[in-house]
Order: sequence, then structure tokens, then C-alpha cells
Amino acid sequence: MGARQGAGCHRAAGLFCNPGGAEEVALSAPDITFRLLGGQQAAEHAAEFQALHEQVHAEPPYRRDDNGPFADRFRVQRRQPGFVLAEARHGGYLVGYASGMPLRPSTDWWRHLTAPLPGEVTAEHPGRTFALADLLVRAAWRRQGIARALHDLVLAGRTEERATLAVLPGAAAAQHALLSWGWRKVARTRDPRPGSPVYDVLLTSLPVSSAGGTGQPI
Repeated sequence: MGARQGAGCHRAAGLFCNPGGAEEVALSAPDITFRLLGGQQAAEHAAEFQALHEQVHAEPPYRRDDNGPFADRFRVQRRQPGFVLAEARHGGYLVGYASGMPLRPSTDWWRHLTAPLPGEVTAEHPGRTFALADLLVRAAWRRQGIARALHDLVLAGRTEERATLAVLPGAAAAQHALLSWGWRKVARTRDPRPGSPVYDVLLTSLPVSSAGGTGQPI
């Protein structure tokens, strides 16, 4: 699936627009606009996404500044075929975003697992797996359904068989929400660089079903 340059959905009064046009989901947060961006559009707002990422990752359980690595990672990811980013704004103010891209057959996503998985789980081919790289909402805007709407928007219409993400074991609110949305833990991974944390690796089948706000909010 392409990066959907120029694709987008705009709704006021706390409505999430499914890019397939099938449904709208009312949110408890008023006057939130959700928009779907491709890599070129996302690049125009890279500084805003970087600032939000830095803010969220200064909070527990992260408490670390990976702003430099984020900038490099985001630059690489947004140039990959199939990259997509969903943003949420209150007026022009960025309150959250989610982004991801398909895994390539040569991906190292499964390379640093703490325990091996069967080859049928880790084997990648074009169209098999979409990686949800980021899902962030400002602290003051959480528990209003915004994260779920961003999650659903970025995954809606994907043609891959499944999606994956990595989340810190100590991120309890995110863990509980993701499990209630249908994700399941399959492994743990750790970057070999010194000081790198351990992450839980989660999978879910695609397409996802929009639950209209059910499940644990974050």
C-alpha cells in the first residue's frame, strides 16, 4: 500500500473519520481534528512530532531523552514506502499522533528477541506486517479516546495480514489498553546497544475492527 500522499480525513466536534468512509466514531474530546498524512506531509511538521515525542519520553516509565535517535529514525521511516501518520489537533495544536510503515523482508524487527520464536512467526514477505512505530498523546489529553482513534485511523484500510509494535513492560496504561484492543504479547526484544531497555513485542491481526471507543482508553 502506498504512502497515501495527500490522503486525509477532517472532522470537528470530536469525530474520527474512517478513511474508508464507512463510519464515524464520536469521542469524548471536543473539537479534535484527525488527519492522515503521508511521508512528505509528515516531514513538513517533523519538528512538532519530535517535540511531542521528546515531551512524552521525558515522563515515566521512559525518563530519557532520545530526541536525537528519534529524529534520525523518523527521517528514515517517513521515506519508506507505505509510511503513514495520523495526527490529532485541537485547533492547530498537536495533541497526539500515531505512525508506522510496512516491514520489509530484510527487517531486523525480529533479530534481537530475548528468546527465539518459530520461523513462521518471524518470516516476513511483502504485505505481511505493518509496524506501528509511535502512538503518543499529550498527558492532559489522555483517557479521552484520542489514542484509540489514532490507532484505528492509522491501521484502517491496511492490506497487510497483521500489525506489530513494541512497548515497555512498565508502560502499564498502554499495555492494558493495547491488550483490550486485541493485541497480544508474543516476545521480548532488546537492542544490543549498551543501556537499551527491554520491550514487549505485540501482534494483532488485520484488519482491525473499530470498537467505537470500547476497551481501555489511554
